[in-house]
Amino acid sequence: MSENLNYFIDCPLTKVQKIIGGKWKIVILWFLSRGTRRFGEIKRAFPDITQAMLTKQLRELEEDGFVHREIFREIPPRVEYSLTAHGANFVPILRSMYDWGEVHLEHSKVRCVEKSD
Repeated sequence: MSENLNYFIDCPLTKVQKIIGGKWKIVILWFLSRGTRRFGEIKRAFPDITQAMLTKQLRELEEDGFVHREIFREIPPRVEYSLTAHGANFVPILRSMYDWGEVHLEHSKVRCVEKSD
């Protein structure tokens, strides 16, 4: 590794941190790893997030290529969110983070989202 590496610009970890650094992004990705979800389902899974913040986090994940948003032209309109192939490739990292948290951090019996197998 080069000693001239600029950790604020060039480091791959910095780039990943910028993508998943939102307060809700990791748990949204974990939730979507279990399958396609409608906006309302995601909102109900995370009642503490505002609608505006959820929309912002989903749009950013979409812009970064992790989430696909599909709009169905029907009445009432329906929007579904799913992981892209790029997002699905990130799931093993999320699974490792989840497993590490279960082993190394104190946690209550309440789970953030059931682990997908």
